[in-house]
Amino acid sequence: MAKNSPNNKIFVLDTSVLLFDSTAINNFAENDVAIPITVLEELDNFKIGNETKNFEAREVIRFLDKLSGENGLTTWINIAPEKGNIKIVMPTDIFGINAETVYGTEKNDHKIINAALSLQETEKKANIILVTKDINLRLKAKALGLKAEDYETGKVKNVNVISEGFPMIEVKDANILPTLYKKNFIDEDGILGDAKISNGYYILSQNQKTILVRYNDLTECIEHIEKQYAYGIKPRNAEQTFALNALLNEDIKLIALQGVAGTGKTLLALAAALEQHKKYEQIILTRPIIPLSNRDIGFLPGNAEDKISPYMQPLWDNLKFIKSQFSENERKKVALDEMEVNGQLSIIALAFIRGRTLANSMIIVDEAQNLTPIEIKTIITRAGEGSKIIFTGDINQIDTPYMDEQSNGLTYLIDRLKGHHLFSHIKLEKGERSELANLANDLL
Repeated sequence: MAKNSPNNKIFVLDTSVLLFDSTAINNFAENDVAIPITVLEELDNFKIGNETKNFEAREVIRFLDKLSGENGLTTWINIAPEKGNIKIVMPTDIFGINAETVYGTEKNDHKIINAALSLQETEKKANIILVTKDINLRLKAKALGLKAEDYETGKVKNVNVISEGFPMIEVKDANILPTLYKKNFIDEDGILGDAKISNGYYILSQNQKTILVRYNDLTECIEHIEKQYAYGIKPRNAEQTFALNALLNEDIKLIALQGVAGTGKTLLALAAALEQHKKYEQIILTRPIIPLSNRDIGFLPGNAEDKISPYMQPLWDNLKFIKSQFSENERKKVALDEMEVNGQLSIIALAFIRGRTLANSMIIVDEAQNLTPIEIKTIITRAGEGSKIIFTGDINQIDTPYMDEQSNGLTYLIDRLKGHHLFSHIKLEKGERSELANLANDLL
């Protein structure tokens, strides 16, 4: 049974929480968890399909089935040692406020609110809290006097940590810049101060002269960064120079390129992958599919390739731009065409990666801000020996309703891995697409 302590909390979980994180039931410490019967019905509707939400729905259903045993979940059952209890709740007769009466419709959201309200009446000594990723559902619940919260697990508290650009550090020792120019490296020896971070990029300045550098945590040295070209694409600013350095560095296995539209994230990642195609068995470009107007991809005409093609068009556009740098018979253009024909270069839907082990591969995941932390982890765990993964995205352009700049997978990745010697985060701020695109980013 639910504990009778006045401080006991019962968290009522909405469907959006379980689709966001199938392990959510285990993340409420010793507090009790309630699942409205309506949520089970919604999970049943989501169990078919190959998208992440479908996998998450199936995981939750299997977990609840295993937990229920022979007695079902109509009474409180312990989740696990040192965890709270769980049960399925139904909206019984509501003696006070009724969400369906107040809001005038029989929506599932209102049934979920009523399930929480009924618990509030039957569990007088408990603190009932509805947990949902749906902002409007939280507002509706609060309007009826019910406590409601966002799901906090995996949420980054301090987004500023991923919003920082590249520090410009004024150096006093007159020998530092000449040594870097001559030897291309120098012992760090306190030059970077508190800003020092593994695979961090910096601009060192002295007497109006500047030099671009990277801190190598393994050698404890500062390395001089020079402009590099990648498959006909050259960096146009310091940020892009840093990005290409990380992309072409074999020791950095995981990269997050963050920046607004037009900063060159995807183009640089693709160019770097093509430049290194002889080092990898395959180059995979992918992005999450966000159906427009709530229309599921399965209803679109054609085969699988036809269905995903419109969603992958931005990747094809970048590939087309790189091709345009070369004449028809030029060696790199011919090599690129051969990569497409023999399957070394492929553009696929993200769902097709699940379950595969991708060894000796360069994997570029575009629009990563639309991924959940669980999806980010799933993709990274697909990486086999010799693989490199690049995530690109803009945390201010999230297209899914249940995520924000604090809870999306790209933010989570940067927050958790920043400073690891296998990881590098580069923020691109200067738009290079066109003067018109820069005007829109700056003023609109």
